[in-house]
Amino acid sequence: MDSIRIKGGNRLSGVVPISGAKNSALKLMVATILTDEPLILSRMPDLADTRFLSNLLSHLGTDVERSGSVVSLQTANIERAEAPYDLVRKMRASFNVLGPLLARNGKARVSLPGGCAIGARPVDLHLKALELLGAQIELTDGYVEARADKGLIGSKINFPFVSVGATEHALLAAVLATGETVLENAAREPEIVDLANCLIAMGARIEGAGTSTIHIEGIDRLLGADYAVVPDRIETGTYALAVATAGGEVLLKDAIWEHNEVLWDRLHMAGAQVTDQAEGVLVTADQERLIATDIETRPYPGFPTDEQAQFMAAMTVAEGRSVIRETIFENRFMHAPELMRMGARIDLKGNEAVVTGVGQLRGAQVMATDLRASVSLVIAGLVAAGETMIGRVYHLDRGFENLEAKLAACGADIERVKS
Repeated sequence: MDSIRIKGGNRLSGVVPISGAKNSALKLMVATILTDEPLILSRMPDLADTRFLSNLLSHLGTDVERSGSVVSLQTANIERAEAPYDLVRKMRASFNVLGPLLARNGKARVSLPGGCAIGARPVDLHLKALELLGAQIELTDGYVEARADKGLIGSKINFPFVSVGATEHALLAAVLATGETVLENAAREPEIVDLANCLIAMGARIEGAGTSTIHIEGIDRLLGADYAVVPDRIETGTYALAVATAGGEVLLKDAIWEHNEVLWDRLHMAGAQVTDQAEGVLVTADQERLIATDIETRPYPGFPTDEQAQFMAAMTVAEGRSVIRETIFENRFMHAPELMRMGARIDLKGNEAVVTGVGQLRGAQVMATDLRASVSLVIAGLVAAGETMIGRVYHLDRGFENLEAKLAACGADIERVKS
């Protein structure tokens, strides 16, 4: 397996182009199942996850072609309405083919996704939403077998708690249901808005995306469309925290200011400067050390759980003590022991981490445990004395496009070491 080697101590200066959002791109790709016409997606990130999903869609009958950052998908016919375990287990988002298959095909058989390193993340809300839309569902031998012989029927779906995945799944299924569907307590993330906007470009009738109540008026068929994936707010936040930690000045090109306002607030409190510009977001950090700042993860528009590990890495070298509370996922502090191998002082108590900043981290051999934890080790390596070697970086390849190249272009001493 590949590793990443970093020699810390360099300030960052330059421009980082922000790629299309992974968490949005995957759901936009799935939308191809809903139409027999071409869906052309630009600003598509080239990631392990998008390649995994391309393989699954090809298995179902989708013609997938890629040219640079543009992906063309056409599902003229659904050749197989079954998503097998070997294809679904590699990536949790693959499970979201279930709703579109059911909506267009009337039946589907999809493997349940495997466990996740950052928590159980059950799919019961997904299945309940589909049942409320009229699907008959059975769980057999690790598979979900679903039928809607007379098509899906619009319904009111009130989620007991906010779930991005369940909101997206219900949205994908409801656009072809007969009648109106209302999603209450829906997730409000920019990726939800992006999915809705893409479906609207395909002819869907959706109102309220980005609020807690979404109205969908089902139609008979969707059309093809050309659509650009929204810039990745998590990648934006990650590079912003890297600059704030290592020091320097970097323009995050194409970043959308409004998608990370809670992070900008915390970075200002920590002593970094962040400004909205026509080309993107400019991050400047000329202070000797950041100031310790507390965070608590919450559903959007609160502090994103997908930026918690990166923020913790920044706080390991901040002046003072910070408290980091994780309220979204259990088991999402697995990066803390690896940071401690580099000299960080972190005290874990349940869903709370107390981080006491140290003057200097030390380079060490560490191991990536999941996608966001992996990049927190990269941030720590940028400021650590000596050499840091990060193993199992295939996690990084799932969600960060050209990470080493983007950081190296800004002055970081970083390289990939092939296995």
